[in-house]
Amino acid sequence: MDTTPSEFLHFDPKDTSVPHFHHLMLGAIAPRPIAFASTIDLEGRPNLSPFSFFNAFGANPPIVVFSPSRRGTDNTTKHTYDNVKAVPEVVINAVTFEMVQKMSDASADFPKGVNEFDMVGFTMQPSDLVKPFRVKESPVQFECRVLQVIETGQGKAAGNLVICEILRIHVNPEVMDENGRIDPHKIDLVGRLGGEYYVRASGSALFELAKPKS
Repeated sequence: MDTTPSEFLHFDPKDTSVPHFHHLMLGAIAPRPIAFASTIDLEGRPNLSPFSFFNAFGANPPIVVFSPSRRGTDNTTKHTYDNVKAVPEVVINAVTFEMVQKMSDASADFPKGVNEFDMVGFTMQPSDLVKPFRVKESPVQFECRVLQVIETGQGKAAGNLVICEILRIHVNPEVMDENGRIDPHKIDLVGRLGGEYYVRASGSALFELAKPKS
């Protein structure tokens, strides 16, 4: 039975409020991986915050990009953005189902200088090559140097693309399979959807699909 609507709804950015357009994007571009970003300011104060505008964009060199967008309420920049501009280093920590509540708690708008590790109960672990701390509870941690920050606009909710080169990956062996790869059933990752929804990447949500033969 064909359930395709006879007429789609149409939304143009110039004719739609930023919050509404934002919700449409987040509802359709999903699930999104989460960059649990650990940074540090010039005074050495740690910051920890999650961002779901995040993905991998190359393996040689290994590149990841995340976006601490400008606040939609008052157009201010987030502490993570300020920190990577001052100290161009970051640790991106993978988020598992076991971590997701504390990760969400860390997204609260704490005053500048507050240590989210302490506030929500994660453990700071020193990094090898960069100044920001790793999240000990995360099974995969990417130590990165920030290559470039691209500001896509100056208005509310505008993105700030933080382009990072991975210098070292730390992997808990408990999430790896016998071939030395990360097992999706063991790592139990979560992804971000629209609104207050998340998805757990495990169990019946996982399926395999063979690649086409060349």
